Amino acid sequence: MAALVTLASLPISPTEFRRRALHWAAQFRYCAYYEPSGLAYPRSPFEQLLAVRHTEATAPASLAELRTWLQQPTAAPRCGFLTYDLKNEVEDLSSSHFDGLGFPALHFFEPEIWLHWRGAAVEIHGPTTVLSEILAFNSAEAPPPHVQTMQARLPKSDYLTAVNNIREDILNGEVYELNLCQEFYAEKVVLEPVSTFWKLNQVSPTPFAGFYKWHDRYLLCASPERFLRQDADLLLSQPIKGTIRRGATPDEDEQLRAKLFHDEKERAENLMIVDLVRNDLARVARTGTVQVPELFGLYSFRHVWQMISTVQARRQPSCDFVDTLRATFPMGSMTGAPKIRAMQLIEQYERTRRGLYSGSLGYIWPNGNFDFNVVIRSLQYHAATGYLSFQVGSAITYDSVPEREYEECLLKARALLEVLGTKVL
Repeated sequence: MAALVTLASLPISPTEFRRRALHWAAQFRYCAYYEPSGLAYPRSPFEQLLAVRHTEATAPASLAELRTWLQQPTAAPRCGFLTYDLKNEVEDLSSSHFDGLGFPALHFFEPEIWLHWRGAAVEIHGPTTVLSEILAFNSAEAPPPHVQTMQARLPKSDYLTAVNNIREDILNGEVYELNLCQEFYAEKVVLEPVSTFWKLNQVSPTPFAGFYKWHDRYLLCASPERFLRQDADLLLSQPIKGTIRRGATPDEDEQLRAKLFHDEKERAENLMIVDLVRNDLARVARTGTVQVPELFGLYSFRHVWQMISTVQARRQPSCDFVDTLRATFPMGSMTGAPKIRAMQLIEQYERTRRGLYSGSLGYIWPNGNFDFNVVIRSLQYHAATGYLSFQVGSAITYDSVPEREYEECLLKARALLEVLGTKVL
């Protein structure tokens, strides 16, 4: 039985309770936390959920194993992630780039204890001692991470050359659009993951934020983007394409919002990905049910305006979660179009395995409903080695100006650099 605790009855604030709960949870071997940041979002953000597991258990290592594992009955949510490299199982692809993190292609676990926030209360599923353990947990703030600089795996000059080469590929008919990403990294870094995540969430609150611990590796995620949600038989995807900075004054902010809305390049990028998502969903949808209820929606975040479209469809009864993944993963907003050729060229131009970046973090409820984000605006950290990494990217079209694309990457990195108190080289 779950214990329902009203937040007003706690001796500490709801914010402090969440902070202590995550510090407590990070002791476990596996920990997943989903944070909506109190933000409104079309079709709702993540539900607020914290799940942990300490004992080892057989975990699915492939999509085929995941299907079998999900068929086992449970009363708990399943929590997990999909890395970008799962593409190699979905399609006939491979990657030989450097990988400083070593996450598995996918990971899911069934929690032994989980907390589910419900408005003014929190449900605690677990031993009766959980609440007292969280309240008593010493979660003193750790000193800020000391990261002198973040090194570019792809030097700026090489990045600019790659953008121009991709423009030639587009002119030659290889792709219409390609999402080019680059890694910034530091080595032998010591940081406290939970405190760093909370700071990131304060600097850049987002509706699909999340924290994930897999052994000694961590994901600290401040994502504004939904990959895919299922509610009964309704599938929902909300790709983001189109970014501009926020203004320093209300007038400037409105001018920038209008500039983004009328930017033909940004609208073209968004529309191409919407078409790709429509085609992906059509592979598992009932005939005639794929719709675009919102096109070119503009939504504000702490540092940027984003152009977000919504695509939905009714799932065929014969298609399960794995079928849906095979049809839609990786998300088109992080690959380009056509998707397979774009992924082949991504391997040619990038120099780092993306790992969890442009993968997905999410949860699956016992009734089959699920919600997964797009892992962007995120730090990945290997505590045993001190390897710290983030990646940023932008969509390259023939109209792209290389310098502007590089500036967009740095804009997306702004909150991450602020949290780390560092700069890029």
